[in-house]
Amino acid sequence: MTATLFIAQRATAAILAFAVSVHLATIIYAVRGGLNAADVLARTKGNGWFLALYLVFVVAVAIHAPIGLRTIFREWTPWRGRSLDLALAAFSLLLIVLGLRAVFALYLP
Repeated sequence: MTATLFIAQRATAAILAFAVSVHLATIIYAVRGGLNAADVLARTKGNGWFLALYLVFVVAVAIHAPIGLRTIFREWTPWRGRSLDLALAAFSLLLIVLGLRAVFALYLP
């Protein structure tokens, strides 16, 4: 299990590195171009590429963050076992639900 989690976290880290880079580049481009939030939303609404990027971004975060938190909890606290894994699975589910809700609200026409 630990090896699988290690690989999953490293793979999602690579995905997040790309997604965060595109996200930041988009922000820099928008700000330097004098666009405000309404302008950015008008340009991205209905854009399939941005929708796909942020869907992948949300899924990667929902996988990556709980694995890292699991490691932190296991190293810094006595919390172990199934209850820790279930709590972090619930946290992962919360991240994916809230993230997908935000993505769909922003990008679907």
